[in-house]
Amino acid sequence: MKAVFFDNLAKGGNKMEFKFNWEGNKERVEQLNSFMKEKRYKKGALMMILQEAQDLFGYLPIEIQKMISKELNIPLSEIYGVATFYSQFSLIPKGENVIGVCLGTACYVKGGQDILAKIEEILGITIAETTPDRKFSIDATRCLGSCGLAPVMMINDEIYGRLTVDDVEEILNKYR
Repeated sequence: MKAVFFDNLAKGGNKMEFKFNWEGNKERVEQLNSFMKEKRYKKGALMMILQEAQDLFGYLPIEIQKMISKELNIPLSEIYGVATFYSQFSLIPKGENVIGVCLGTACYVKGGQDILAKIEEILGITIAETTPDRKFSIDATRCLGSCGLAPVMMINDEIYGRLTVDDVEEILNKYR
């Protein structure tokens, strides 16, 4: 089964397709099944199991949500509700390089939104999306704790400060 996620339709209706690879994830699926059997009757089991699945797969594919639903006898809608409520969970795979653009007050005032717009333009994705090649994803960020360097973005664990729109493409190219 394919999980299909749609980009911002205003950008031309591009879609990102991520097909879950059962064969390539066989060992992880077995680990998750074992974990579910061990934890299924404990208090807070759903959160523990979703966290384990997120750790194993890097996101919560719909196929895995269905598997959890069946194993725990919990409606898929409830699992989806929990997965979408908590920001620690992702329904699409994260990119190899996760970009966070600070939109806290200091960064916003100094052009953080323009930095984000440039990244979106270059990569063709928006916040909470991943490029089809899984090279980049963008996360919503409110503060990176570097207000004195505003505007700031972070790629993986590296902080880039005092940015201008003209800096963005060169920085992204380091990660291509």
